Amino acid sequence: MDKHLIDLASELGELLMEKSWTLTTAESCTSGWVGSALAAASDSSRFYSSGFITYTNQAKQRVLGVKADTLARYTAVSEETVREMACGAKKLAGDSIGLATSGYAGPDGGEDGTPAGTVWFAWCLPDDSVHTRREWFSGESEEVVYKATCFSLSELKRLLSQ
Repeated sequence: MDKHLIDLASELGELLMEKSWTLTTAESCTSGWVGSALAAASDSSRFYSSGFITYTNQAKQRVLGVKADTLARYTAVSEETVREMACGAKKLAGDSIGLATSGYAGPDGGEDGTPAGTVWFAWCLPDDSVHTRREWFSGESEEVVYKATCFSLSELKRLLSQ
C-alpha cells in the first residue's frame, strides 16, 4: 500500500474519531482502493466499518438500492447514481457517512461519450446532506484509480473540516 494513501486515510481517520463518526464506502471504478487505504490506517476499526464494491449496474441496484430508472436515465457514471450509492451505503451500514465513487478509469470511456478518466464522487454526511463532485484525471487506468482514491479521501477531509 502506498504511504501517501495511508497518510491520507490516517488523517481522515483522526478527524472521524475526534467527531465519533464512522464511514462506509461504495466503490465502482476504484474497486476497493478507498476501503483498502482506510483499512490500512491505524485504528481503522474505530472509524471504518464496511465497504461495498459494486462494479456492475446490477450490483449497484441489488446491494445499494440504486434505482434502475436512475441508471437508465443518467448512466452509472453520473451525479445521480453516486448520490444514491453514497446514501444507500450509509443507510445499509448504519454509519455516519457514506462515500461513493463511480467512473471510467480507462482505457475506454462511456458509450455516451464520457471520456476515460471521468469520475463522479458523493459524500453523504451525518446531517444527510450530500456533496458531489466530478473530476477528470489523466493517465493510464491504475493512475486514474490512484488519483480518484486520493481525491475521495482528501475531499472528505476538507468537507468535514469546514
